[in-house]
Amino acid sequence: QLQLVESGGGLVQPGGSLRLSCAASGFTLDNYAIGWFRQAPGKEREGVSCIRSSEGRTYVVDSMKGRFTISRDNAKNTVYLQMNSLKPEDTAIYYCAARGYRCSTSRADFASWGQGTQVTVSS
Repeated sequence: QLQLVESGGGLVQPGGSLRLSCAASGFTLDNYAIGWFRQAPGKEREGVSCIRSSEGRTYVVDSMKGRFTISRDNAKNTVYLQMNSLKPEDTAIYYCAARGYRCSTSRADFASWGQGTQVTVSS
């Protein structure tokens, strides 16, 4: 059974960093695209980044390029989202999701989701 578990969220001051983890079980990362999404209060869930191991490709949405980096550890079957220079507007619940096809930053393209991890950026 495919399962995703996010961790690493928390409270951080503006300008700080966090690394989120998405641990996968029931499948191997090689055959799937893993996307990171976030949802702020009162807003739609939006795509942040995506990685597909078999293609060696990564994507980060333009507004977060230079601050967010996605990576994977095959041995741990885990995908990471490194977030630097965090801003208050980055406050949201962050989710990872899996699809057995190429990368996408569209929520509608993903059927399997984790439970989310809260990130709060505040002084």
